[in-house]
Amino acid sequence: MSVINLAEKFRQIDKQWTPKIVGELNGQHVRLAKLQGEFVWHHHDDEDELFLVIDGELEMQFRDRTETIRAGEFLIVPRGVEHCPRAVAEVQVMLFEPASTVNTGTAGGERTVDPERI
Repeated sequence: MSVINLAEKFRQIDKQWTPKIVGELNGQHVRLAKLQGEFVWHHHDDEDELFLVIDGELEMQFRDRTETIRAGEFLIVPRGVEHCPRAVAEVQVMLFEPASTVNTGTAGGERTVDPERI
């Protein structure tokens, strides 16, 4: 057990859209990521995802609407719901999701990454 300093961990992230594992609990990963621009439309068949904005502003696009998540706010995307994260300026997010979660969900492709621990 040790204290995790989020600012220190975010300084270690040099690429956007590459989630890093900073903790684990009950089969869940706590991941940090820096995001900017638009990701890919995707969904997760078996996993819910929690997006907690630490700094900045994240737009979560759904097929029927867009939700804006600001620093200190979070949004849970239920399994099976198609979504596409977008950030005009760089945003720092913390993600809570099952360890099995693939960042691109069912979409796959070149933006799929295996999260590393930092």
